Amino acid sequence: MPQSFVLPQTYLVTPEPSADPLPAAFVAHLERVLKNGIRLVQLRAKTLTPPQYVELAEQALIACRRYDARLLLNASVDIVQAVGADGIHLTSTRLMACTARPLPSNFLVSAACHDAAQVLHANRIGADLLTVSPVLPTATHTTATPLGWPRFRELVALTEIPVFALGGMSAQTLDEARAAGAHGIAAIRSLWGGVAAS
Repeated sequence: MPQSFVLPQTYLVTPEPSADPLPAAFVAHLERVLKNGIRLVQLRAKTLTPPQYVELAEQALIACRRYDARLLLNASVDIVQAVGADGIHLTSTRLMACTARPLPSNFLVSAACHDAAQVLHANRIGADLLTVSPVLPTATHTTATPLGWPRFRELVALTEIPVFALGGMSAQTLDEARAAGAHGIAAIRSLWGGVAAS
């Protein structure tokens, strides 16, 4: 993890952007969120083509730079390096495919974990932060079985890496998450402002 960076307690995972108009409306909304104090952002945009994603990532990075916020890309290492983003978010599938840390220490490496094997593997490759999910029922992953706080605590106990609770999180659950061992919370809807970009 870059030495000068102090991890905030909130980690925004962006909602899926609408394809039109792209990226203006999405970036304008991101600017408002950054103005409200978000300093760690994961750009998650699974429906975009790689060129569309790169275009959006470049615009999002400009916005993040204005507010001294860090931008992690839910994308390949090549795209992270081409855009010049601050780091990468590994899906659990990409995490388990890594045999070593995918980027040098001046980048942030975030990893999605849903079980003990994934947390332990994140330890092995030297991730900088983890999302453990879903903790509570969530509107974005309705078929996933929530871990609940007791299981969340067990997974946090397996690592010294800062963990962000994800799934059903909001400002109201931050204290509960921290009491369960989390560094903070990660969220889509509650941190984006409860509305999707239009």
